[in-house]
Amino acid sequence: MVNDKKEKSEKKINNYTAKQIQVLTGLEPVRKRPAMFIGGTGIEGLHHLIWEVVDNSIDEAMAGYAKNIVVELLPKNQVKVTDDGRGIPVEKHSQTKKSALETVMTMLHAGGKFGGEGYKVSGGLHGVGVSVVNALSEWMRVEVKREGKVYAQEYKRGKPAAGVKAVGKSAEEQTGTAVIFSPDQEIFPEIKFDYDKILSHLRQQAYLTKGIKIAVLDKRISDKNFPSHSFYFEGGIRTYVRYLNRNKKLVNHNIFSMEKFGEDVSIEAALQYNDSFKENVYSFANTIYTVDGGTHLSGFRSALTRAINDYARSQSYLKEKEENLTADDVKEGLTAVISVKLKNPQFEGQTKAKLGNVEARTVVASALYEALKDFFDTHPQDAKEIIGKSMLSAKARLAAKAAKESVIRKGILEGLALPGKLADCSERDPEKSELYIVEGDSAGGSAKQGRDRKFQAILPLRGKILNVERARLDKMIANNEIKALIIALGTGIGEQFDIKNLRYGRIVIMTDADVDGAHIRTLLLTLFYRHFGELITNGNIYIAQPPLYRISYGKNFRYVYSDEERNSVVKEFSKGMKAKTPEEAEKSVSIQRYKGLGEMNPAQLWETTMDPANRVMKKVALADAAEADKIFEILMGSEVEPRKRFIQTHAKAVKNLDI
Repeated sequence: MVNDKKEKSEKKINNYTAKQIQVLTGLEPVRKRPAMFIGGTGIEGLHHLIWEVVDNSIDEAMAGYAKNIVVELLPKNQVKVTDDGRGIPVEKHSQTKKSALETVMTMLHAGGKFGGEGYKVSGGLHGVGVSVVNALSEWMRVEVKREGKVYAQEYKRGKPAAGVKAVGKSAEEQTGTAVIFSPDQEIFPEIKFDYDKILSHLRQQAYLTKGIKIAVLDKRISDKNFPSHSFYFEGGIRTYVRYLNRNKKLVNHNIFSMEKFGEDVSIEAALQYNDSFKENVYSFANTIYTVDGGTHLSGFRSALTRAINDYARSQSYLKEKEENLTADDVKEGLTAVISVKLKNPQFEGQTKAKLGNVEARTVVASALYEALKDFFDTHPQDAKEIIGKSMLSAKARLAAKAAKESVIRKGILEGLALPGKLADCSERDPEKSELYIVEGDSAGGSAKQGRDRKFQAILPLRGKILNVERARLDKMIANNEIKALIIALGTGIGEQFDIKNLRYGRIVIMTDADVDGAHIRTLLLTLFYRHFGELITNGNIYIAQPPLYRISYGKNFRYVYSDEERNSVVKEFSKGMKAKTPEEAEKSVSIQRYKGLGEMNPAQLWETTMDPANRVMKKVALADAAEADKIFEILMGSEVEPRKRFIQTHAKAVKNLDI
């Protein structure tokens, strides 16, 4: 028996030979593991293809060669990006013995960004951007204008269909590159470009690259009267900060901005405070949005905190015995943009989420501190307002800390007791359990009776929770409904938030399908977005989709979730009723409208909304932080006029509003 096992083991070893070692050449690694290069094959990854091509054009603009970029959405899922830069070189490359254009388009780590004088600064650090797009496209065509000629080459799934050829003539002074591509359906499960998402991203890029014009044209339906937008901002990031604060009440009316251009690191920064309780800070490196920040953002924060404290001391706003303001104190209400351009940027990962250059922190901290000192000296009223805002934040922080410690102490004294209204589940593995946040005692009762007690917990809320958009942490914790939710989640809140302590892998908001239900859902989403944002980015928050109607005829019945589906099912049932007119047939169909979850008995609520085998749920995702921030500010903020305009603009799109 032992010898038999040994023989099998030796066979396994002998089967593992050089033949089993797979070598991926050219662009094969990209098609094999697309997520390594574009972050995933969902909607974000799909749009990342456009960003990569546009980044090359912006690199030309930053180098001083391009002034115009045009992005066109075309029929058949095609995208065209055109710039008036120098045009990709087409002559034979000395190493590859192929055209430089073909080399750039078909080889990883090939481009003008690894040395030499091609680019002083570029966003496409790894040089894989456009070749990755080529690899993940079913078809691509590149057209280059150089030296009075138009050159072109086509590719299929990253491989050249033919060589680079001169296909026409152009004016001697005309140069530029046009890239047309069609994403591969074998790679992307859904190919649907979001025009608004593209506008938001390219508007941001136009702010970051002063003097460049970016046009976006949506020609997918018609080449006449198509939607189009054009962005050009001479004021750069200063204008960007003004745009971000457009619907907010300002603290300092003069925007602080600074620029410093160095050999290895150039810095641009702008900031302005508003009267909200949150910060809105965007950091960029070589025009790439560093969503996870990095060394440049660390330098920005330390300089801001130090400059505010030093000025507050010098003007006796902070007394001798008072403690310095913290980084958390000075970020309340802050809207800021920090953009650095580096010769040799070091990003973490191909998606460039975080900047790692150590020197960026020192250079940013030093330059920003000196610029802020000058700003405070020349704008004393603005400085006074900013410091007053920060000192008020410090007082609220200390009050919130005391209130929070009271909550925590209470939990410890009661053995970390969960809220009495919480009907917990028996499962202790967060990955296998879920919490339903339910509107009202009636719906809570149905949910408790209908649920699967093993993995589903129910937390009923009484009435509408506090609108946290205009409330500080101490006031939030004093609210019983929010306090119960915080304790039930287990993560803590504020600086003590830790997602590792989350007690449920899925948190499901389940409210009535009416105006009040929508309002409660919005209040809860505001709470999660402002204070539990990581739960959204981590994919823990869901919205239940209870049915709107139960339609029955005879022994047949169907639950439906929209008015369109209701009409379709009614017609379907009516077809089986012979010798009746369509009107008579429809009257014979029984339609029950569910205005509240409590109108369903426990079995119906389980069957339609809570049973994993049948239910429909929406996962809450964050595609655009700036747009989300704007919407929450409009809907839940204190300014009435922006909300009024929003309602007037979108009122016609609302169907069958229940009042």
